[in-house]
Amino acid sequence: MLPKVLALLTFVGFPGGLARAADPTEADYYPITPIPVPEGVVLEAGSLEILPGDRLAASSRRGEIYLIDKAMAGASGEPIFSLFASGLHEVLGLSWKDGALYATQRPEVTRMVDTDGDGRADIFDAVNSDWGINGDYHEYAFGSRHDAEGNLWVVLCLTGSGGAASDFRGWCVRITPEGKMLPTCSGVRSPGGIGENHLGDMFYCDNQGPWNGSSSLKYLKPGGFMGSPTGNRYYALTDAIGPQPPDPKSGSRMVIEREKLPELVPPACVLPHGKMGQSPAGIACDTTGRFGPFVNQLFIAEQTQSTIQRVFLEKVNGVYQGACFPFRKGFGSGNVAVRFAPDGSLFTSGTNRGWGSTGRAPFALERVNWSGKTPFEVLEMRAAPDGFDLVFTDNVDPATAGDPASYAMECYTYIYQSSYGSPIVDHTVPKIASVRLGDDGKSAHLVVDGLVKGNIHELQLPGVRARDGRPLLHPVGYYTLNEIPAR
Repeated sequence: MLPKVLALLTFVGFPGGLARAADPTEADYYPITPIPVPEGVVLEAGSLEILPGDRLAASSRRGEIYLIDKAMAGASGEPIFSLFASGLHEVLGLSWKDGALYATQRPEVTRMVDTDGDGRADIFDAVNSDWGINGDYHEYAFGSRHDAEGNLWVVLCLTGSGGAASDFRGWCVRITPEGKMLPTCSGVRSPGGIGENHLGDMFYCDNQGPWNGSSSLKYLKPGGFMGSPTGNRYYALTDAIGPQPPDPKSGSRMVIEREKLPELVPPACVLPHGKMGQSPAGIACDTTGRFGPFVNQLFIAEQTQSTIQRVFLEKVNGVYQGACFPFRKGFGSGNVAVRFAPDGSLFTSGTNRGWGSTGRAPFALERVNWSGKTPFEVLEMRAAPDGFDLVFTDNVDPATAGDPASYAMECYTYIYQSSYGSPIVDHTVPKIASVRLGDDGKSAHLVVDGLVKGNIHELQLPGVRARDGRPLLHPVGYYTLNEIPAR
């Protein structure tokens, strides 16, 4: 019989022969800290922003904006909430610029200023309200932070998520510093959030439904068509981005329709339905360098499953594509907004009213911080002419990471159609033919037989171990292969 201590360990076949008594968990690397909300405040926050003095601003679905002191990591004492504004209409975008807080409401972008220093806004300027709105519950408007040119980007949900009964529904528009609205992209369906990457390119999350077989992260390329033709009737109202493109063929595939419609921008990263949640929402990019190894990667709030996902992107042949990975689960409510603070804190907030979520609380405000320990993860997954190049966050065990049997791959896509969603189709099983490890000890080149342009390549890594024997914290990634690099 094994000694008591050894009985707690398991054999897994890496150098030394024994795994740890318990493998690390997400909480070991990225603990979640709930931010207590005062009694009587129904936060249901739809957007967050960082203000000078390490204050956090949070807007509620009920039209209120709160300023929160002492929410950052290391702050002593309980967070302090104060009401900055009320009577607004479902604010789903906040941005601080030049002493003013800008709010994207359903009907307009509003500039708010506290002129007397009492902590309450006393000037409310309508910056722009040139898009349409009616009483439909689904006509959301999600707004970005200001871009490098001072513009605010707004993605406008379709009426009822499948119609277009108000001007520019199903579009992305930009609001200039002068207050002019510039129609920018068509083809939007049901956005859940918007944000830019470290290069200043703007992205949004579109949810599964008509013309969206699965939810996805999409690049808002100016002049581009995002895929849903429902709102294309509003080309008649603008000459800002060229003529109306033909409608795509329902029942086809995105990769096929791209050949016919040069304006069609494929999803930068498909978030496979059910496997990576159901309702992607807010987007935040880690430019702080204080959140572990994932600098310049995107983090996406997931409302239904109460998680946060991670996305690595690259450009191949001028087209954005990349891989999504699970990151953190276990949040209190349905995550809608995410925002990084300069100290490396990642704040998230959300609600489950009307939508439901795995997190059972009606609303929650939480902070995620890096513990200082580096998880063993796939840091980067890049397309190669004959497969994929992987970079890990730590040194790999050569025996397991160099063995093709440690990996497996599935390949599939979704129908590009006018009806709601899609089953997985065109399923194949590419073969991991060989693995070549890099001299740096942290990289691997996978030669894959059976790559399919336009499809999601689901990579599973159950056998890969770090040099110290740890398994991958999340042994799966989903790469959207819009383009295959030339040899």
